[in-house]
Amino acid sequence: MRSSNPVFSRRGFSRGAGYADFNAPPQAGGPAAAYAGANPYAGTNPYATETPQYAPQYTPQTRPMTMDDVVTRTGLTLGTVIAGATVGWLFLTGHLAFALGAGLAATVLGFVQSFKRKPVPALILGYAALEGVFLGALSGFINDLPKMNGAPMQAVLGTMAVFVAMLVAYKTRIVRVTERFTRFVMIAALGFVLLSLVNLLFMVFGGGDGLGFRSGGLGIVFGIVGVVLGALFLAMDFKQVEDGVAYGAPREESWLAAFGLTTTLVWIYWEMLRLISILRD
Repeated sequence: MRSSNPVFSRRGFSRGAGYADFNAPPQAGGPAAAYAGANPYAGTNPYATETPQYAPQYTPQTRPMTMDDVVTRTGLTLGTVIAGATVGWLFLTGHLAFALGAGLAATVLGFVQSFKRKPVPALILGYAALEGVFLGALSGFINDLPKMNGAPMQAVLGTMAVFVAMLVAYKTRIVRVTERFTRFVMIAALGFVLLSLVNLLFMVFGGGDGLGFRSGGLGIVFGIVGVVLGALFLAMDFKQVEDGVAYGAPREESWLAAFGLTTTLVWIYWEMLRLISILRD
């Protein structure tokens, strides 16, 4: 199953009937055939030595990735985000230019890591630190606005609630990540991003609230859609982590899992903060 997250999109993960069947030959007319035009692995294990033409050249690992590895790396990455946010909140709330610079730098590091075939922990932690500085400074600025005191903490609690709810829904199979599910989320996310960019352009060149996607009743609906999309991204990330563990991905892939989960949680927090700000205004 391909992920919306660029961190996972080139890893070659795909499931057949729900089991780790990468070492088996692709079945005619099965899921492997559906991915044959887009997935370079086409039903084979990207980590198996039988496919040297396509398999990423990883340094031999002492053992494959485990769920504990993913939890540990994700905790470290999110901890770095929190540390950066603390610095931004305490020292850069009144210096938004520096915060925006940190946000742009984080975006650059995120794209660099996304297009690398192997995880670079320094890049991932650097992204987490700079993203944290940006979010912390901006959150502190919003918190000081009239009627906005406590909004960032509400956004944090809301993000945690979305994470727990989606994890439970995924583990109980209330939400099932299928090929159709992935296509729907990708199309919806593309439309969401394009509308956001158009609204931003109207705000920059036309002034005011642009097309109104970030204020009033329409802004509330748009904010809810953003949070829901983030929750659906989480389900797709959970699927990628589950598949990576089941297929014996190299241990270093846990850094990519941590990176993917962190970017999704940042998305949810930011959309939640904007939604709460609109509701309070």
